Amino acid sequence: MKVLVTGAAGSIGRVVTVGLAELGHVVVGLDRVPQPDGEDSAWHTVDATDADAVAAVFEEESPDAVVHLAGHPGEASLPDSLTSHVVTTGALLDAMVEHDVRRLVYASSNHAVGRTPRGGPPEAGPVGADARLRPDTFYGVAKVAAEALMSLYADRYGIDAVACRIGSFLERPETVRHLATWLSPDDCVRMVAAALTAPAPGFAVLYGISHNTRAWWDLAPGRALGYEPRDDAEDFAGIIEARPEDEAEAAHVGGPYATAQFERPALDRTS
Repeated sequence: MKVLVTGAAGSIGRVVTVGLAELGHVVVGLDRVPQPDGEDSAWHTVDATDADAVAAVFEEESPDAVVHLAGHPGEASLPDSLTSHVVTTGALLDAMVEHDVRRLVYASSNHAVGRTPRGGPPEAGPVGADARLRPDTFYGVAKVAAEALMSLYADRYGIDAVACRIGSFLERPETVRHLATWLSPDDCVRMVAAALTAPAPGFAVLYGISHNTRAWWDLAPGRALGYEPRDDAEDFAGIIEARPEDEAEAAHVGGPYATAQFERPALDRTS
């Protein structure tokens, strides 16, 4: 399969491009920065908000699928967040429709449900893919909006679109919260590969975490698409030191993004 990977120069992008190539896929990278040294796959230095430039890449490369990892990875103003996550997704979806590309795998975020409280009754269980959308930031709002756009294109054009609500992508967990939210590099590749090849998912959501003993999110939606994580953050529990922030970060599944430090006006004003 020929896969166009946006955000290919980012931390997740570099892992995914290598991992997909090792699985036999032909990978085409797209990022607004030049190709990192030492990589030799096809590459396009393009801003994914530029619909004409994105369409030109599709015209040249004729990909079979898209893995959309591009976007600002943190909080910004509402307009900037929507541009980074929703406008880029729209540009890709339009190019997919124009060139009959049928599969999109999207790096959504756990922050789409980040204001979901923790510490409820035990019978409540892990947060499922059908849980109420409760973004914790404008970043989370933009991820929710991008998922909604994918759902629209799935219904309108029959595109298969999988939103992967990624937890904490790290080489290894570093905080107590990460023991619940960690996504290992190897499991990230497994997740993307499964989302690319799942038969006819339509519009689907999965939680992008490893097989963590303390997981806050339900892995069943991912398993239904063929994602079988193997790593467990609990293997690192003995070296994670407690911090004063741990209690506040455990109050909601979004962790620090759901705390007051991320509260800000929707719009940046000049006066």
